[in-house]
Amino acid sequence: MTDVTCWDVEKIRQNFPILAQMVNDKPLIYFDNAATTQKPQSVIEAVHHFYQNDNANVHRGVHALSTRATQAFDEVREKVRRFINAPLTAECIFVRGTTEAINLVAHSFVMPRLNPGDEILISAMEHHANIVPWQLVCQQTGATLRVAPINQKGEILLEEYAQQFTPRTKFVALSYASNALGTINPVKKMIDIAHEHQVPVLLDGAQATAHLPIDIHALDCDFYAFSSHKMYGPAGIGVLWGKTCWLEEMRPYQGGGEMIQYVTFAKTEYAPIPAKFEAGTPNIEGVIGLGAAIDYLDSLDMTQVMAYEHQLCCHATESLKRLGDYRLIGEANDKVPVVSFVHPTIHAHDIGTILDTQGVAIRSGHHCAMPIMDFYGVAATTRLSLSFYNTLAEIDAFMAVLAQVKEVFA
Repeated sequence: MTDVTCWDVEKIRQNFPILAQMVNDKPLIYFDNAATTQKPQSVIEAVHHFYQNDNANVHRGVHALSTRATQAFDEVREKVRRFINAPLTAECIFVRGTTEAINLVAHSFVMPRLNPGDEILISAMEHHANIVPWQLVCQQTGATLRVAPINQKGEILLEEYAQQFTPRTKFVALSYASNALGTINPVKKMIDIAHEHQVPVLLDGAQATAHLPIDIHALDCDFYAFSSHKMYGPAGIGVLWGKTCWLEEMRPYQGGGEMIQYVTFAKTEYAPIPAKFEAGTPNIEGVIGLGAAIDYLDSLDMTQVMAYEHQLCCHATESLKRLGDYRLIGEANDKVPVVSFVHPTIHAHDIGTILDTQGVAIRSGHHCAMPIMDFYGVAATTRLSLSFYNTLAEIDAFMAVLAQVKEVFA
């Protein structure tokens, strides 16, 4: 077991200026990290430096600013490759975020391969971003969406998952970790099962990339998608990684500048990857910020991060159980630091509103995961999602407010 006493959380918190503010005359307690993470000063400064010193379009000019911007932009792609241990830099496609990455794969890779009656397989704990694109594809092709079941703890039933495969199964899309429950899925086993049936797999890494070391080579997935803003970088930028053999087979998702080799009115020759999927002016400052976020995460010991976040999650879970009345939703053995719960008589939005008056930021709602809410028979949950910059004292303060909530509605 890693010793978490060496994790200097107060020093870490100094890197995140937003955490020092007061909300409703109370110190901010930010427990909404699954929705978006706060940004370290180094990320803020990197974006500021770009706008103040290097702002120019990339891959389109020979002047000094464009050259500097292009060099910085291209360097981030290589940082991404190293960060996820991908084979080739060109396999890393910049997109707006996980949602666009999944839609790109759905429409450019999966849809052309489908015939009526074919099947796409997802799990019962997916975010809407990994449900709706597949429903759209099924509606347009006559394919069928199949769902691998989970147990009451919020864990995939592996045997039932394996039984879902048929000769008509053409694609699998899975979350690495659930945003609503925190469950870390046994994705390596699930990928291996799919590959035994010669079925490609996409991993939605939105909730995993900030909490776990990502090793594309070891996972052997076919596509991996994640968002910058959930891993301490700017919003509006993300990454789709894909195996070269698949990316070269795929048709472009959008047309425009940069994704072409040669254009006439008669035909267009497309650029090779990654440019083929990056039409138009990219989110340059977002890419720069993503690079700074990767640098920041690389400066941390991920083993210590995981151990400390595990301690936070266990403390929150056990403290909630001691309060009584509150029901935990999702109690998987292997989790990222997400704790969802409900009260039998107090609505999640009322809990969230009272918490806000005390400076506590959490998420109340269905978390863009309505099917999982239906599975547990609830309309909404209150979710605290933690980060390595949160503290045990913040969790204790949160629990004290929860105890007051019970008294208010008694």
